[in-house]
Amino acid sequence: MRGSGLFGLVGAVLGLALLGACAAAPAGDTADTALFGAGDDWDNPGGDWAESRYSRLTDIDKSNVGRLGLAWDYDLGTTRVQEATPVVIDGVMYTSGNLGRVYALDAATGRELWTFAPEVDMQFNRYACCDQANRGVAVADGKVFVGALDGWLYALDQKTGAVVWKADSLPDRGRAYTITGAPEVAGDIVIIGNAGAEYDTRGYVIAFDTRTGKEAWRFYTVPRDPKLGPQENKALDAALKTWSPQSRWDIGGGGTVWDAITYDPEFDQVIIGVGNGGPYAQAIRSPGGGDNLYISSLVALDRKTGEMKWHFQETPGDNWDFTSVQPMILARMAVEGKERPVLLHTPKNGFFFILDRETGKPLAVHRMVRTSWASGWDLKTGKPITTPEYADITTGPKLVFPAPPGARNWYGAAYDPQRKIYVAHFLDMGNMIMVPPANLNMPHRKLATNTGTESVFTPYLEAALPGLPQAVQDTITKLPQWQWVKDKPWSADVRAVDPVTGKTVWSYPREDGWQDRSGVLATQSGLTIFGTLSGKIVILDSDNGKVLRTIETGRSILAAPMTYRVKGVQYIAVQTGWGGGGLGLVPTYSAAYAKGNANRLLVFRLDGGPVPIPPDLPPEEPLPAPPPQLSGVDAQTLAKGRVLFGKNCGICHSNLPRAPIPNLLRMSEGVHDAFEQIVLEGLLVPNGMPRWDDLLNAQDVRAIHAHLIDLQTKAYARQQSGAPAEVPVYSRVTTAN
Repeated sequence: MRGSGLFGLVGAVLGLALLGACAAAPAGDTADTALFGAGDDWDNPGGDWAESRYSRLTDIDKSNVGRLGLAWDYDLGTTRVQEATPVVIDGVMYTSGNLGRVYALDAATGRELWTFAPEVDMQFNRYACCDQANRGVAVADGKVFVGALDGWLYALDQKTGAVVWKADSLPDRGRAYTITGAPEVAGDIVIIGNAGAEYDTRGYVIAFDTRTGKEAWRFYTVPRDPKLGPQENKALDAALKTWSPQSRWDIGGGGTVWDAITYDPEFDQVIIGVGNGGPYAQAIRSPGGGDNLYISSLVALDRKTGEMKWHFQETPGDNWDFTSVQPMILARMAVEGKERPVLLHTPKNGFFFILDRETGKPLAVHRMVRTSWASGWDLKTGKPITTPEYADITTGPKLVFPAPPGARNWYGAAYDPQRKIYVAHFLDMGNMIMVPPANLNMPHRKLATNTGTESVFTPYLEAALPGLPQAVQDTITKLPQWQWVKDKPWSADVRAVDPVTGKTVWSYPREDGWQDRSGVLATQSGLTIFGTLSGKIVILDSDNGKVLRTIETGRSILAAPMTYRVKGVQYIAVQTGWGGGGLGLVPTYSAAYAKGNANRLLVFRLDGGPVPIPPDLPPEEPLPAPPPQLSGVDAQTLAKGRVLFGKNCGICHSNLPRAPIPNLLRMSEGVHDAFEQIVLEGLLVPNGMPRWDDLLNAQDVRAIHAHLIDLQTKAYARQQSGAPAEVPVYSRVTTAN
């Protein structure tokens, strides 16, 4: 048990049967690395020291899972995204919600013990590409650690929730940093990363003393502009050689560590997953190429000093938002007949990596989905076998597989050591992506997105094609991958994989839609458990993937379930709520669309009761009649407004039904009247709508407003004719982190 020792975050693990010979844990850590999987306690969002999302509990099994019912539930008090996995220690549950809220509950009854709501600067909503997500807490040293969206790390008293200390984790509040991941405790330090690579940030992780909140060390993931002086350490000196001298240091470089920080007690190292470069397009970010270390890499840091021990780059010179920030799993297992300490990782780029944890060397690499950017992996060089003819987005539009949502993303995988299977959700999908020539010399947009690319995901591509320029249509339809799009624009499954061979043991198709992705839990009793956006909890037989039970909840589920035991009773818990990368829309097949997104924590036990199902939402009210168009508006003004809206507003405001962000086609007369005040003066910042006066002027806002009036007028006309008022926006760029 790690209740007063070291804690962790995300992920998944490997090899129970082969873990017997682990080295002793370092001073300050109480993790028993010879014991794999969680027991009565679930010590961190990943479950155990290895972050396996695997439970040794067997009270709930194949024979009695039909008796599973609701033990208790808890209202999270929000309609925004829920991605956290709760932590349970000594009968108390700790979990986080959007923005960095924290809840402490009696794990047996759901009785509220205390809550914490950070005072978040809501201007930071503008800098969060993918909603107000928070993926969990860490608990150690009598404290609960949580990161708030606006960059503050809080240490809360474990018994009362009072703030013990808070520390500013951001180096520059003039850049668009946010926190969406969970902290990681390693001995006497707590580590946190940050999000924002789509904006104008330079990635890093920072470690604080758990007792005092004093900074212990900081490690930047990409070099800084050499004109500013020497690099902070030798690792960055080496990295600088892999960037062009003409690199866009003004934009930052990206490489944010927005999730996947894992402490490896066997080697007393912190392993971080590094995100994509910024901008996405290397031709803008680092003209002339280069690997651009340490973006899209795994990096091992010495716990005491923060110095780099090894690195492995999973996507050299990343052009496509292939982050390496997905949960990782620690283990010992036999590879090619030799037992090794290993790390299992499935990043966005479509490959499954087994690395040696001591050296960072790849031991095995498996392709899991269609990949057009690379055809395979060369273990001798440690590099991918790239296919620039299919993936160089500077020479025209390309069909690149996987798409930015990734073959894998933030939602946790699990490793079942008894059955030797790695279980995870996989998404096989591509996108049309290109760098508009004008973007090659694009200006730095401060505190705003700087991706440099445009894209359309393949599920929407055939429908969007007629609206694209003819030259783009001609190019795309002649690419070999066009047949991939026609044959199978996307597929997804929960898949059990032999990590040594990469072969699929069994597969459970996800057929509702590509956004139906969630974390998984595996148990020693042979259960694989996950939720769906349609509102079901699905329980599979881990031996063959067959459905043992489904439980209707009426609530969309993205977060991974977990399990624990209190006073001899085993419980299974999961947080419900839609949001994240698709924050601007709600999939029509989701429970959130049909029944709303009022989120709850659901906890189950044997012989529990039924789950109360929310009623269906009533039909949306008709669109209000639009106001008259603004005076003097012409086609040029509308075109300007359309571009500005897409560049600045469209990442949140999809203007589609049931979206959690206001549909601007439904603005009231009062909102129209106050439009300029809202956008330029921050009238609604307390409500979450940021101000934009640093990037937009009154003429810009007028053009955006005119564009929205034009859209509302057309939508109202469609409504009056009996057609659906809102229509899909196929070409919307989605970063999907």
